[in-house]
Amino acid sequence: MKKLIQVFAALFALLVASAAYADAGDVEAAARGVVRVVIISQNGEELVPVTHGSGFAVTPTKIVTNAHVIREALQDDTLRIGIVPSEGDDGAFGRPLAVSPRNDLALIEITDDAIRLPPLTIAGGVGANLGEVSAVGYPMNVDLAQGLEISDIFNAQPPVKSRGFLSGERPSRQFDTILHTAPIARGNSGGPLLDGCGRVLGVNSFGADSNGSDAEFYFAVSLRELLPFLRANDIEPQTNALPCRSIDELNAAERARFEAERADARALLEAREDEMREARADARLSAQMAVMEERDNAMAIALILLLIGIGAGYAAIQLRQQSRLNPEGDATAQMRTMVAAGIAGAAIIGTVLIWITRPGYSEIEDRVAAALEELELNGGESGPPVSLAGDGTLICTLVPERSRITGARTDDVEFSWAADGCLNGRTQYGMTNGEWSRVLVPNDEAAVSVNTYDPQTRTFRTDRYLLSRSQMQAAREIRSAYTPPACGVLDAPRILGEQQSGVLAQLPSRPNERLVYTCEAAATAGAADEQ
Repeated sequence: MKKLIQVFAALFALLVASAAYADAGDVEAAARGVVRVVIISQNGEELVPVTHGSGFAVTPTKIVTNAHVIREALQDDTLRIGIVPSEGDDGAFGRPLAVSPRNDLALIEITDDAIRLPPLTIAGGVGANLGEVSAVGYPMNVDLAQGLEISDIFNAQPPVKSRGFLSGERPSRQFDTILHTAPIARGNSGGPLLDGCGRVLGVNSFGADSNGSDAEFYFAVSLRELLPFLRANDIEPQTNALPCRSIDELNAAERARFEAERADARALLEAREDEMREARADARLSAQMAVMEERDNAMAIALILLLIGIGAGYAAIQLRQQSRLNPEGDATAQMRTMVAAGIAGAAIIGTVLIWITRPGYSEIEDRVAAALEELELNGGESGPPVSLAGDGTLICTLVPERSRITGARTDDVEFSWAADGCLNGRTQYGMTNGEWSRVLVPNDEAAVSVNTYDPQTRTFRTDRYLLSRSQMQAAREIRSAYTPPACGVLDAPRILGEQQSGVLAQLPSRPNERLVYTCEAAATAGAADEQ
């Protein structure tokens, strides 16, 4: 009953976590790759914004928007295209690479090499559950409500995020679109429509006609249009078709898995204890019967030898008396007396030795212990034990059902592991609270990764935190203040664990992505591949 209650509790936790479905942090992270696309005229030295829309990065320097957003700039060579990122103080000009009015798509390249944007990940398709979505962009009505002057659009500002639900896919205006209810307005055009994991489902384009009132339904150019457009222009975007699950859901699933494994371990231990109790009882009964039989046999032999000894002794006495009565007797009679006496002595000595060496009752416990020890040796787990020391070269494979991925690569991971926490003979891992970890703070990516490895279960995990520009700058400053100890340095795991604590303290409470891998020795993996 207790195990059944635990299973129901785990399932309930999983259902509750599933209701959370998505993490707002993913939409926030994706929004950092959304830009304001400004059409600019020049009056002498002064740059004057004419109108604007939105766009999003598909590579660090290439941006997707709507064709109608840049239409004026294509028809008037006095107008230029400006790109204003959501973070930082830098803006840049862009040049059109491709325009497709048929499906309202355009591709722009940033001309300033100093500006690089975090590319958004493209979803594998529209989910069948028609779940919650977010529209991200720069609606003009929000600018007006904030009292912003038109010149203020040159300043970096976070994009506006609105939420709604998918209403279906349908062709409209000669191209495939997605119908949704996440409010958009003028200025949102070209911005992304995101799923709950911050992945692009479409490019927002226009709203439904609602007799002059705000439209309740909105249209985005679908992936059926976007992906062929990008590939036709030699861009292979980041795509991810895995189910969108929240970190809460993964944590609930991990707790359920842990509880199930612990219940299985307890059941196995109880079964083993029952087996040992039965084995101990059988061994005791067997030992008792064997010892009693050996004692009985020894006592019977001792009795026989005793009788032989008595008989031989009696014979020796009789022969001795006859020799005294007949001193003239021959030597043969004397020899017989000596033989009878020898037999009597040997029989008596044998009787004493057998009686002394017969097994005692304490022998029963010794034999039970020996039988149980042999059972332990022959009845353990089959297969090679898991190495808790250095495992040599390992190949680690992603476990999708235990992972949450929005844009990270999912290739196999290969590394060599040593018992002192040295990876590949070069990279030292830190030890904190019994866990091996290494914090990575790259200079060319807006994400901090925390890698952990558990030698007992051979589980490798990467938690990725997608951070803002200011957060990444703070993490890089903390990281630059320490130099990780090299492999082999005395107390290196503890030292690195303390050094990394500063970066870890700055991270959000939970990651945006989690990649879980199971690892096996490279030789084993190769043998499995050959089969």
